Amino acid sequence: MKRKLILEDGTVFIGEAFGGEGETIGEVIFNTTMTGYQEVISDPSNYGQILTFSYPLIGNYGINRDDFETIQPVIKGIIVKEVAEFPSNWRNERSLVEFLEQKNIPGIAGIDTRMLTRHIRENGTMKGAICGELENLEEVLARLKAVSFPQDEVKQVAATKPYPVPGREDNVVVVDFGNKHGILRELTKRGSDVTVVPFCTSADEILSLSPDGVLLSNGPGDANLLTNAIEMVKEVQEQVPVFGIGLGHQLLALANDSEVVKMKHGHRGASYPVKDLESNQVIFTSQNHGFEVKEETLNTEALTVKYRAINDGSIEGLQHKNLPAFSVQFQPEAAPGSEDAKYIFDDFIKLMKQHKGMVKNNG
Repeated sequence: MKRKLILEDGTVFIGEAFGGEGETIGEVIFNTTMTGYQEVISDPSNYGQILTFSYPLIGNYGINRDDFETIQPVIKGIIVKEVAEFPSNWRNERSLVEFLEQKNIPGIAGIDTRMLTRHIRENGTMKGAICGELENLEEVLARLKAVSFPQDEVKQVAATKPYPVPGREDNVVVVDFGNKHGILRELTKRGSDVTVVPFCTSADEILSLSPDGVLLSNGPGDANLLTNAIEMVKEVQEQVPVFGIGLGHQLLALANDSEVVKMKHGHRGASYPVKDLESNQVIFTSQNHGFEVKEETLNTEALTVKYRAINDGSIEGLQHKNLPAFSVQFQPEAAPGSEDAKYIFDDFIKLMKQHKGMVKNNG
């Protein structure tokens, strides 16, 4: 069965249908990862988006129970060049096609995804629809023009109640803006006693849990809209170590009087080179973001750039000059890989222990 992908600028691609049924509308983005499609599909940061995979074959090792980053995927659709209907891997439990059918997520295959990727790179991220082959172009374009994406993306994906992930070491509060399971895995590997709290939790409530540190998670949407969270970060960073990832990185910047703006097409893939400006080491990182800290607005009295992208020079990490707070725009939990940046969780653990030692000595 044929399907069409229609972009809001009138561009049309025709391909083969797979996955869920019906029409879907979302923000069409591209991801350059070669492996890790399961983690990308289940990343809460992709809420409301139609994912284009530029790598030509997706689904070849199937879907397994271990690599999910959230229980329920929140993407609107998938675009691939070729989908593997008969995967081969010792961990495989079901095919990508079967998984998308179960979750009712529409897919379209057989189109030139590299051409589509170039189109998005040149013209910017835009709205699109995956629909039936016989759908009228003008009617679909009218629907695309009329649709407004929600402004409460974080509310749609974040936890609504606190929950524990028990450990015996440092007491870490994770503020959930669309938290990935990989972040919790890395904290528990290091023995942390984790409490996950909703994104709307106040600074007083967080501090009442006596955290040794606070981690601001990744998440979807525009950090500028999370005004209460920005105020929370302003208060919390004065009391305990703070580590921001993805959206959490942007919130740390906003809490320190810097600006966050939308990118033309974002950084999404698993091999983005980033330079650690302290060590001069270059690491390969997994990234999935459509917003960035605007260089010209960086409050240099409070923040310094700790990590910078090699490809375009954009800010990939910040360090507070006076407080125990830092952040990274990329995904150090390596879900999907590369695993080069996992040491950053060790840096967070070290920072918490140093801060506890200072508090003890001063007390």
